[in-house]
Amino acid sequence: MQGTVSSFDHDSTSGTVLLDDGLEVPFDADALTGTGLRFLRPGQRVRLSVTGDDSALRIEKLQILTLS
Repeated sequence: MQGTVSSFDHDSTSGTVLLDDGLEVPFDADALTGTGLRFLRPGQRVRLSVTGDDSALRIEKLQILTLS
């Protein structure tokens, strides 16, 4: 799944991603654990792994699209 970073808080390393279907999904610091990412910027395209359904999506991992 892919989306665009909508917001990012550098202090808490949490934020939101706007999915391509228009749904905004929050993420917390755990989504960056083990990825090597320390910050994101609004407008950045990301690939994400999620659990749950549309009413309770949870982002488990974020990855910048240009990184493998």
